[in-house]
Amino acid sequence: MSEPTPPLLELERVSLAYGPVLAVREVSFAVRAGEVVGLVGDNGAGKSSIVKLVAGVHRPTSGTMRWSGRAYAPRGPREALEAGIATIHQHLALAPRLPVWQNLFLGCERVRRSWLLGLPVLDVGRMRAEARAALARLGITVTDVDCPVAELSGGQRQAVAIARALLWNARLLVMDEPTAALGVRETEEVRALIRRLKAKGVAVLLVSHDMQDVVAVADRVLVLKKGRLAAERAAAELDADRLAHLVMTAEAV
Repeated sequence: MSEPTPPLLELERVSLAYGPVLAVREVSFAVRAGEVVGLVGDNGAGKSSIVKLVAGVHRPTSGTMRWSGRAYAPRGPREALEAGIATIHQHLALAPRLPVWQNLFLGCERVRRSWLLGLPVLDVGRMRAEARAALARLGITVTDVDCPVAELSGGQRQAVAIARALLWNARLLVMDEPTAALGVRETEEVRALIRRLKAKGVAVLLVSHDMQDVVAVADRVLVLKKGRLAAERAAAELDADRLAHLVMTAEAV
């Protein structure tokens, strides 16, 4: 029997307080490469606070986080991204009026030297080509990377946000409610994207209220309640109804 791969991300007895309010209480879990871990719970259970800790928005009040076996204490989302952790929020943080290729390279534009004055200029041709290749690797065909993001389907917009994260060499994606407000077909597109990421060895921490989504793609499910980890189950043991029941009945310890 093969040994399990070492964790990419580890949280050990992590707590987070907002003044007198303890939002996260001694939570411990790990995420490995190529693993999809679902994070579920009612409103106020602590899911968003966990996301903010992993994304570098907040630092733990107590406890430790490790990334690839080393202490992990990012001073902001940019440091988290540079380490290899990208958070894709529900609103996706895309610029709807800008073309697909430009959204992919916001903040990491490719440049070349102008042949006329030797000054750096945007290498638009290279960015268009790399945008097509990045989307193709995710199994998404966008015929025109010059079209505004606003004209894409919900599933295609998720693909653009994911492709942008992978251009930063993200090894863990935190996906916050990725199928909220999507139709059935677009939801299945997002599920297929998550499965492709898993096959490529990318880890996913999936935060969702949609129990069907979680059991469809996750390997393990973590249930939060009142800021504590109340239960952990293999997704293969669950269906959507069993998971919803677990969310309602699991006791915070």
